[in-house]
Amino acid sequence: MYELKSVIEKLKDIISENKSGAKVFDKDVANALAIPQATFATMKKRNSIPFKEILQFCATKKLSINWLFFDQAVDMLIGETEKFFQVRYFADIRASAGGGADVFNDNYEILSVDRTLMQNMAPFDSSQIEAINVDGDSMEPTLQDGSIVFIDRSQTNINRDGIYIATTTAGLFIKRIRLRADGMVELISDNKAYSPETMLPEEIQIVGRVVGNVESL
Repeated sequence: MYELKSVIEKLKDIISENKSGAKVFDKDVANALAIPQATFATMKKRNSIPFKEILQFCATKKLSINWLFFDQAVDMLIGETEKFFQVRYFADIRASAGGGADVFNDNYEILSVDRTLMQNMAPFDSSQIEAINVDGDSMEPTLQDGSIVFIDRSQTNINRDGIYIATTTAGLFIKRIRLRADGMVELISDNKAYSPETMLPEEIQIVGRVVGNVESL
């Protein structure tokens, strides 16, 4: 389990780079993440890591999120090198695990993700990876509400087992998708409280396959 206290210290190191080494406090981290100071203090006490805000911060600063998971030194993160891969992150898009959700648009940020990590997710074509958010609880316990998922846009063949992002007339969905013998397409939730839904093939377009995720605490 990741410790928010250690994450805060790393963020302070990054923020101090822009303050000429001046001392950085928790309130500066909260401001950098656009989180109210009182809320941030509660999150620190509960060890609840604001993954989405940290990813957005890294995208703005053009830094790799890899430091959060693999404890890389700050001086390895400044600037973009051949070690990092650029991923489009649609921070405003939430693929619904319940009802309908927004569709893709042109509003995205760039995340710098460790190239090795990306190749583990999509060994053949990492250039097709994008990231969006999960909305709803119908894919729990596999995917939590608020999770960030990485999608391989090149994988649209639903004959392969897995979780997919799909555009329908009702919006954007994240589900296990199966082509039935009768030609209908079935959208299946991991949360057994939700019943499978069926659609005609022409009513659904596969956006890509989920190849990784970051959970929200």
